[in-house]
Amino acid sequence: MSAAAATSAGGSERLYWLMLLSPCVFLALFYLVPVLNVLVLSFTVPKPGLANYAELAQNGAVQRVLWTTLRIGAITTVLALGIGYVVAYALLQCGPRERQILLGIVVASFWISALIRAFAWVALLQSKGLVNSILLSTGLIESPLSLVRNELGVIIGMVHYMLPYAILPLYTSLRGIDDRLVPAARALGATPGQAFRWVFLPLSLPGLIGAGVIVMIFSLGFYITPAILGGGRTIMVAEFISVQISETLRWGLAAMLATVLLGAVLLLVMWLSRFMDVEQALRK
Repeated sequence: MSAAAATSAGGSERLYWLMLLSPCVFLALFYLVPVLNVLVLSFTVPKPGLANYAELAQNGAVQRVLWTTLRIGAITTVLALGIGYVVAYALLQCGPRERQILLGIVVASFWISALIRAFAWVALLQSKGLVNSILLSTGLIESPLSLVRNELGVIIGMVHYMLPYAILPLYTSLRGIDDRLVPAARALGATPGQAFRWVFLPLSLPGLIGAGVIVMIFSLGFYITPAILGGGRTIMVAEFISVQISETLRWGLAAMLATVLLGAVLLLVMWLSRFMDVEQALRK
């Protein structure tokens, strides 16, 4: 190898390491360091020890907030998966033109901010909103229903926001199922319902679990929609952390809750990795 070729190879190797280390250093400085700082704060503020973590067992308000977060997150995940599965299955069965239109509608929802969606739901669900007006005018109800500034309003808003995160992974998973299996089951005597329950549904379970974990992870840390549609009556952990930081100045308690939330998300990701390739799922 000539001296010029060796110099060129050395330069390419240095460029390779520079491109590899630059994002690692960026992540370490702007992600890992703040996360580690939060972890340290949870053990050191207002004084060193485990006092903040003892609040998990002693503080009723903290327990209610965590239970509310888990309950709303679980209900949102179940509803988003149920509706998302129907939409993903319809995308799989419809024609190419209809599929493009439906996918365009699903993807277009990413372009509308969570803040605008939340205020739109407040306008629709309030006592003089469109939903109550239709129900009153048709005689289905005699007085306006309480659809907003409560847990029901939070769930409606969160399910609407999370649907694309359920539909797209489910649709990708369903597309990977061999479309000859269901006709083969029908040819062997299975009814359409039996072919779906015994063949198609079991094969779609990995995608269903993966989409469910993704929706659950997003739901646990959701802030804007619960804060607006909950109206201060339904408080989830992200809003509670914000109150501790900006109003009560209990940074240690807020850091502890953020650490617990991060730990819960990591456990969910580890559990998800037992059923599917996390890197491939996130890439999809």
